[in-house]
Parts: sequence; C-alpha cells; structure tokens
Amino acid sequence: MQSRQSRAPAIVLFDGVCNFCDRAVSFIIEHDPRAHFRFAALQSEPARPILERCGLRPGVLDNIVLVEDGVCYTRSTAVLRIVRRLNGAWPLLFVLILIPRRIRDAGYDWFARRRYGWFGKRDECRVPTTEPRGRFLR
Repeated sequence: MQSRQSRAPAIVLFDGVCNFCDRAVSFIIEHDPRAHFRFAALQSEPARPILERCGLRPGVLDNIVLVEDGVCYTRSTAVLRIVRRLNGAWPLLFVLILIPRRIRDAGYDWFARRRYGWFGKRDECRVPTTEPRGRFLR
C-alpha cells in the first residue's frame, strides 16, 4: 500500500486566466498545510516541459494536470487526487474515484466548458502574493 505522503512535492498545472481555477488554487493552498503541492499556470514557461513530459499540448486550457510521484493525471482524476491530500473532510470525496473515469471526465468537461461564463476570466495569469510565492514554479 502506498503511503499517503509522497516524498516529492506534487505539481498542479492550472488555467492561469480562469477565475474559478485561481480560486481553486487559493483553496488548495489554504487546505494544504504540509505544502505538498506546487503550482504553475498552464500558459507559463515552467509548465511547457512538464506538459511535454506528460504528452500534452501546451495551450490546451481545459485540463487541470497533476504530476505526482512522476505520474501525470488529468481532469477528474487530477481533482480527486488533489482533494485526497487536503485537510478536513475533503479526502472523503476521493471515494468518487470508484465512478468510471469516462463518466467523471464527462462531468469535468461539462463544467470546464462553462467555467468562463460562470466565473469569468482575467487578462493575465495569477501573480502570487509574497506568502505562497515559493509554491509557484518559476
């Protein structure tokens, strides 16, 4: 059985102009007191080699990407693997991994197509404040 704590920090690649995604990153930082996650916008230079290593095209913004223990996860699987490491009751949502991925990803894609309309988007990527700045890849 794999340990709940991996040795290396996990990397979360997110859409840097999406307001919902920006709030999600803030939420993860707030609920990740062990600082397990590091972050980069999908549009950023630090994300480019990671996306290539994962076999993903740079510029595709409808995906969240989690790289954990050298393995790339996307869409609903990435989200569920992130929440399982947060504090509080959030890890209980990991039980949703039992739903077939095709169904979970259909729900993820449905939401992803609507997120800009519901939450808006900004003109440029998030600039982290001084406190979590060290958690962002440069």
